Amino acid sequence: MFKKILIANRGEIALRIIRACRELGIRTVAVYSQPDANSLHVRFADEAVCIGPAQATQSYLNQPAVLSAVDITGADAVHPGYGFLAENANFAQAVRAMGRSFIGPSVEHLHQFGDKLSAKEAARSAGLPLLEGSGGAVESVPEAIAAAEKAGYPVILKAAGGGGGKGMRVVEDRATLERVFEVAQAESAAAFGSKDVFIERFLRRPRHVEVQVAGDGRGGGIHLGTRDCSMQRRHQKIIEEAPAPNLAPALRERIQEAAATLVRTVKYQTVATAEFLVDGDDFFFLEVNPRIQVEHPVTEEITGVDLIQLQIRLAAGEVMPYRQEEIKQEGHAIEIRVNAEDPFSFLPSPGLVTGYHEPGGPGIRIDSAIHEQAMVQPFYDSLAAKLIVRGRDREHARTRMLWAIDEMVVDGIRTTLPLQKLLLETPEFVEATFWTRFVDEWVPRHRKG
Repeated sequence: MFKKILIANRGEIALRIIRACRELGIRTVAVYSQPDANSLHVRFADEAVCIGPAQATQSYLNQPAVLSAVDITGADAVHPGYGFLAENANFAQAVRAMGRSFIGPSVEHLHQFGDKLSAKEAARSAGLPLLEGSGGAVESVPEAIAAAEKAGYPVILKAAGGGGGKGMRVVEDRATLERVFEVAQAESAAAFGSKDVFIERFLRRPRHVEVQVAGDGRGGGIHLGTRDCSMQRRHQKIIEEAPAPNLAPALRERIQEAAATLVRTVKYQTVATAEFLVDGDDFFFLEVNPRIQVEHPVTEEITGVDLIQLQIRLAAGEVMPYRQEEIKQEGHAIEIRVNAEDPFSFLPSPGLVTGYHEPGGPGIRIDSAIHEQAMVQPFYDSLAAKLIVRGRDREHARTRMLWAIDEMVVDGIRTTLPLQKLLLETPEFVEATFWTRFVDEWVPRHRKG
C-alpha cells in the first residue's frame, strides 16, 4: 500500500481523499494556489505545498509545479480527484515516468476513453448497444448528410474530444447540417485540438443513467448499481440519485451487466463510470468517465463501499476485493450540488461566506469545503459543497432532502439551493418522469410564471 499520496486537487474532493487516506493509514500532501492558503484541504493534510498563483493554469493545471511537489515531498502516488488533471493522459504518463503511481486508469485507457470515437469502438467490441449514426468521424458535408439520413433526423453533431456538454449541436434537418458542419469542425479543432466530429441519432427526451464500475486490471470487474443524473442544466448535473428510479428490473439488470462487461473486456483498473442514455425500454452507450465522479457519494450511501478507498487499493495493485454478489444496495440516496451561483441565471457568485450551518440528523451527509468566513474563490469551479441524504426509500430520501435544504445556511453568497428545492417538489421529480433537458425547459416557464 502507498505510504504518502499527493492530492492534485482542491476543495471538497481533496478533503474526501484525505479522509479516505486517514482510514488507510496513508499520509497526505495537499497542493494549493496562493489564495487557497487557508483552505481546509491545506489545514487537514499532513503536508502542503504552494504551487502557484490564483489562475488554475499557473497552479492546479501547472504540471511541472505539481510534479515538483511530488518530488520534493517524496509522495509515492498521486490522486487527481476530478477535474483539473484527472483525465490528462500526459500528466498520468509523467507521474509514472517518475516511478510514482497515478491513482486512476492506465495511460492507454485515458487515451481510449478520452476520445468518444475510440470509447464507442470499445463499447461496440464489448457488445454494448450504440445509437445509430456515423460510427466514426465524418470528414465532409456529403458524408455527414449520408450518416444523418441513415440515422434519421434529428441528429446530434458531436466533437470526438468533447465533454461536459461541450462540442455538441442538435441538427433538425439537412439544410441546417449543411450550414453548421464545417463550423462545428472548426470549433472542435479550436477547443479540443482535433476537428473530428461524428453524428448520432438525437433522442428528444432521454434519461441519463450511469453505472458505477470498478476493475482490477486483470479482467475482474464489478458494478455497484445505477445512478440517475438526468436533472441537469446546460449539461451540468445538479441533482443525482441512486439507484436510478423508475427502471424496470430487467432493464436495470441489462444496463448494469453491460457496464460490468465493458470493464472486464478492456481490463480496466480502478473505478470508473459507464454512462448511458435511456429511452423507454432501450438504452445506449454514451461514454466512460475514467475517474471518480462528483456524485459518487450516493453510491457509497446505498452500498456501504468507500469508493475512494477502493480506488486507491486497486491502483496499488490489489485484486478486486469484492465479488458481484457481495454488493448489496439498500435504501435510496439523493445528492444536490451546492454551487456558488445565482439559482436561476446560473451566474457565478463567489465571495465571503458570512454565515454557515450544516443540517444534521440520521441519513444526512455533507461533503463541503466551506465554512463561516471562508472565501469562495472566483478562479475555479463553483461547486462549494455537496448535500447527500439517504432514506429507506426514494420518497423518504426526497422528504429528508427538503428538510435538509431548509436547515442549511450559506450566507454571503448566492447558491443553487432554492432552485433545487423547487425541482424536488415538481411532479416530474416526484414521479421520476424527468429527462435530461427538463431543467432547461422548466426554468424559463417557472420564471415567467
